[in-house]
Amino acid sequence: MGFATENAVGKGCRHRPLIGLIDDEPDLVAMSRTYLEQDGFRVVGALDIKSGLAAARREPVDLIVLDLGLPDGSGLDLLRTLRSTSDVPIIIVTGRSEETDRVIGLELGADDYLVKPFSQRELAARIRAVLRRARPEHPPSTIRLGALLIDTAARQISAATTPIALTPLEYTLLAFLAASPGQTFSPQQLLEHVWDSSGEWQTPSTVAEHIYRVRRKLLAHNVTVPHITTVRGFGYRLDP
Repeated sequence: MGFATENAVGKGCRHRPLIGLIDDEPDLVAMSRTYLEQDGFRVVGALDIKSGLAAARREPVDLIVLDLGLPDGSGLDLLRTLRSTSDVPIIIVTGRSEETDRVIGLELGADDYLVKPFSQRELAARIRAVLRRARPEHPPSTIRLGALLIDTAARQISAATTPIALTPLEYTLLAFLAASPGQTFSPQQLLEHVWDSSGEWQTPSTVAEHIYRVRRKLLAHNVTVPHITTVRGFGYRLDP
């Protein structure tokens, strides 16, 4: 079985990282796809080495999550083959007792590893960490999304050349979302990155209240695009 791309993935989602999942457990692939797509990624999946290799060469994936225990051979062989032709970031997945395979995988060029069983939240966090290390970026001095122009140097946001009066925290929240359009962030992630805090010290209602205030100020300036979308059960994203 080759990489299976969700029908909902379209041209408007090209800015979202494309993750390739190669694992022989269909239920795990389906569960990971659901979580990661809600968390701002696109996902394609394969269940064995042959189809995984063929599809990895066909799909412009940004990162591959590779299980080493595949039905038609060792994932280490696939890792070795991929590394001979590509520098795509790779996270290998192993069982708790497979320390030797983890070491060999890292020596062959894997960027990180996960031990089964793992949580979907950890998977998403590892993917983001590896992508950041693989492609470090210098944030642009300006971000333009729809009617908004964000000047990160001046910490100023304007709509149609008219400045929008935001508090420092409101600016940081909107600028953070704008830096990753289409990516969903949980309230906990926003507390960590925007408030430099956590759920132990702040509640999700703090995030909800500030999202409401930013939305109200954008609408007051007739800004409907981009729009802060609430993803029920997951968090918030800025849709360009």
